[in-house]
Amino acid sequence: MSVYLDCNATTPVESDVVQMMMRYLAEEYGNAGSRTHEFGVRAKQAVERARERVGAVIAARRDDVLFTSGATESNNLVLLGMARSAESPTRRHIVSTSIEHKAVLEPLEQLVKQGFEVTLVQPNEFGRVDVQGVLDAVRSDTLLVSVMHANNETGVVQPIEAIADGLPDTVWLHVDAAQTFGKVITPLQNPRIDLISISAHKIFGPKGIGALISRRRLGQRAPLSPLMFGGGQERGIRPGTQAVHLIAGFGVAAELALRDHFERERACLRVRDAVLTAMAQLGGQLNGDQEHCLPHVLNVSLPGLNSEAAMVALKGILALSNGSACTSTSYQPSHVLVAMGLDQERIESALRLSWCHLTPAVDWPRVYEVLRRIM
Repeated sequence: MSVYLDCNATTPVESDVVQMMMRYLAEEYGNAGSRTHEFGVRAKQAVERARERVGAVIAARRDDVLFTSGATESNNLVLLGMARSAESPTRRHIVSTSIEHKAVLEPLEQLVKQGFEVTLVQPNEFGRVDVQGVLDAVRSDTLLVSVMHANNETGVVQPIEAIADGLPDTVWLHVDAAQTFGKVITPLQNPRIDLISISAHKIFGPKGIGALISRRRLGQRAPLSPLMFGGGQERGIRPGTQAVHLIAGFGVAAELALRDHFERERACLRVRDAVLTAMAQLGGQLNGDQEHCLPHVLNVSLPGLNSEAAMVALKGILALSNGSACTSTSYQPSHVLVAMGLDQERIESALRLSWCHLTPAVDWPRVYEVLRRIM
């Protein structure tokens, strides 16, 4: 059976999370919006308890947590929702980076069509953006800065704390933390970060649920307008019947992530040592700043080996990827590696390996033998 090395795409679900979800599917099936009976009351209590658990990971208040379907929706809600609520017609400039997830880049493309101006800061050759480069891109008409915390393809962690500390008070800051929530704790607790997008299925929770963290700063929250209408749920910003079982599962996953993140990190570092040794034997070239990289991610190019061919050869042995799962149907080169200035051969031979504390041992000698035959 294949060993799963694609945890940046999605993670396994912890057993405690499954148990909580089953409880609110089979036993406590009330609607959290039903206030006239005990079934609804208990469902509402489960939702609010999950808010506390999610908020605790990043030192946010319970009412700062808005549940969504995931980080993609949260990103869209920030970018498109803030555009609708722009404080002034003269503040129509947004700063982001060229290595963001498509869930940020594509909404930005839509805003350009609506008359907004977007500045995309380029990374260096190691996939990290320069703090001063971001700050220098800010203008008097800048409404928002949106910078991901860690890149989903390279695992490179961006300097969001330094960016946060250098921004003027008038500019809102959004961080896509899909890859770091519950894994890198302290930076996301910075109160200067106004908006944070997260997904449960990146922290061993269920798919289909996530959150937007919207903090108060200087007495107010970032101005957001809903993208959908039809109810007063989630402070009127995200209407619809709350998926109590998913929300409750998310809450447990968040609590476990906060409690166990040091232990999980140590387990990931042990796996990383084995991965680095195996890739070095194959002559692998590491892509991305390894001094600022998540402990469970490695992007590596194997000279003379097309990544698609490698994944086919390793079927039944390893389950891995060569980029973002959200663009897996596209055969276009990775926009992240292109932005880093890597040459075509290196991009086409790049593989992404991402693991977790639940990852079993890999038969690396077998992997070596299989790949050497096709190199």
